[in-house]
Amino acid sequence: MWLYNLGLTLYVRAIRLVAPRHPKARLWIEGRKDLFRRMREAIAPEDRVIWIHVASLGEFEQGRPIVEQLRRSHPEYKILITFFSPSGYEIRKNYPGADYIFYLPIDTPRNARRFLDAAHPEIAIFVKYEFWLNLLSELRRRKVRTYIVSAIFRRNSVFFRPYGGMWRRALESFDAMFVQNEESKKLLASLGFDNVLVAGDTRFDRVAEIARAAKRVDIVERFKGDNRLFVAGSTWGPDEELLIRLMNDNPGVKFLIAPHEMDEGRIERLIAETRGGALRYTQCTPATLYGSKQLLILDTVGLLSSVYGYAAWSYIGGGFGVGIHNTLEAATFGLPVAFGPNYRKFKEARDLVTLGAARSIANYDELNAWFTPLRDNEEFLQKTSRIAKDYTTRHQGATNIIVKTIFQ
Repeated sequence: MWLYNLGLTLYVRAIRLVAPRHPKARLWIEGRKDLFRRMREAIAPEDRVIWIHVASLGEFEQGRPIVEQLRRSHPEYKILITFFSPSGYEIRKNYPGADYIFYLPIDTPRNARRFLDAAHPEIAIFVKYEFWLNLLSELRRRKVRTYIVSAIFRRNSVFFRPYGGMWRRALESFDAMFVQNEESKKLLASLGFDNVLVAGDTRFDRVAEIARAAKRVDIVERFKGDNRLFVAGSTWGPDEELLIRLMNDNPGVKFLIAPHEMDEGRIERLIAETRGGALRYTQCTPATLYGSKQLLILDTVGLLSSVYGYAAWSYIGGGFGVGIHNTLEAATFGLPVAFGPNYRKFKEARDLVTLGAARSIANYDELNAWFTPLRDNEEFLQKTSRIAKDYTTRHQGATNIIVKTIFQ
């Protein structure tokens, strides 16, 4: 533990050093200033609090169905959400579904005590991962009911290593562990844990709600017209190199690309290299001649999940880097999905590939070989679409299992 605590101390010092020239690090530091005072002023001593911790935006979306069901079924509780990363906190700090939203303090023994004194939760829920050892130890000491949801464990993780003793002890803090698959349950059983329930992944419930609440996007409707639309979401440079070639080889198909980061250089390259012409979403006006352009660049946030509803095919970025982004947002609309080679740590992507609703591609020839039959064979396209949609529908229901079990 002393090594763990030392590592966290050095981590904070490193962030402080780079903060003056690194905006994300600066937000990380500034967001934690006077944290405990602000918590004490906001959270009343008599409040009954359910605390939900998420690492960043992706985990927030994973935990959001639980937050919203708790709101409906247990209004007697106040909801506290904490984030570790600025990329989640800054986007969702005004989320109306929670009563309190704060950064999580760095996990020192003293901070763990001060945080729990201020928050005084009756129930603590961790989404997917984030095993903070001092906080979990203090929760256990205070006998706070603690859960982890939508978790997934792999044989090569630290819990199953000879030196992972303190991490295995941390798992003893959980009253129940809700995991995504049977493999995780078996792995935990090998360590002696029998408080494990295979509930599934709450993201399926979230994307189903997103599909039901999809917005009408007038600019996309005008751009698409009577054409079929290919939507590429959360793309990076290597993805866009392949997509430019695919666009130029398919002048009769409309494309929409939503870059993961609004890098001006990459946006300008898309505009310059697309032979069929390109538009930026933020520069469209009622007078824009949508029909004369092949590509619409979605250079804004918050619309991608609704835009998938206008598409016939989809591509998910990130697979040529650290890993692909959210495939379920596209699959829930019944879209065939393609992505780069780095996808194997994502269970839903592996499942979709096995079922034939998705394809991993390593180069342009493989991307084109996937797309061409889906473009030319309507029966094949509809069959693939049904597989994707049925998969997302079949895996819904984790949220109900989790909330009902916690309150039994």
